[in-house]
Amino acid sequence: MANHPLKAGSVLISAPSLEDPYFDKVVIYITEYNEKGALGFVMNQVFERKFNELTEFRTSKPFPLYEGGPVDREKLYFIHRIPGSISEGTLVADGVYMGGNFKQAVQYLNTTGDAERNLRLFIGYSGWDANELEAEVEEGSWLPVQASVTTLFEASEQSLWEELYKRKDSL
Repeated sequence: MANHPLKAGSVLISAPSLEDPYFDKVVIYITEYNEKGALGFVMNQVFERKFNELTEFRTSKPFPLYEGGPVDREKLYFIHRIPGSISEGTLVADGVYMGGNFKQAVQYLNTTGDAERNLRLFIGYSGWDANELEAEVEEGSWLPVQASVTTLFEASEQSLWEELYKRKDSL
């Protein structure tokens, strides 16, 4: 663990031994990491409904929603890699931004053919209090892995965990 410190932009995969069904074979992208704890999003679990199935957005395109995590599931969150199209986001790492102008994000997903390659919408998030995530990594519940932003945004949700699990020992 000391060789791979956690930070915003870190990628974790759930260990096969993790006995929480919610986090079975998930890939987490950490967007915030500080002395208060960590916040991240599950990158490979598609939500059962599309964006346009939410009443408020019924006129939008059928854009995928992702299960961001079990916390605050009444809100939508998003990450993107298009700061030129969506302003006011907070840089996480490697050209990925968290949040920003939501109206611009909706406009982008409705007017851009490849929006899924640059924008992810989440229901809820995954969160840890101070030192909680470090303890879970130390006990082996989460495995830090190397993953490019391109892989996170463009790999198939069905194969992402397996692809990254094969890389876990290359750190």
